[in-house]
Amino acid sequence: MNKEGKDIKRQIKVKDILFLQGAVIIYTLSGVAAKIASGYSFLSSGFILFYGVEILILGIYALLWQQIIKRIDLSVAYANRAMSLLWSMVWAVVFFKESMTIKNIIGVLIVLAGTMIVNNDEN
Repeated sequence: MNKEGKDIKRQIKVKDILFLQGAVIIYTLSGVAAKIASGYSFLSSGFILFYGVEILILGIYALLWQQIIKRIDLSVAYANRAMSLLWSMVWAVVFFKESMTIKNIIGVLIVLAGTMIVNNDEN
């Protein structure tokens, strides 16, 4: 809201959306670190290393998120976080050779469509 108490819709810039998506990508890498950590015995050096990497990634993401919500309406920012489904699926295939089903792909396409609708809101 501005000084007069009126809502002002912030103009979404492409660079802000790209910055947001970069932050979401970083956020999803914490899941990769967590999955790798889960492959080690609890409190082993590998477990501690990858658990630490996960915490570091989440810390970086928290700092980026603060910058994002300064620039982008919170509703738009949260809608874009849904893209973490896409990036998590990409990492699952790339890093862990997991397979995607047609239902996974349809679900991500629906999320992508919803995110695009929110980003292009003209009201």
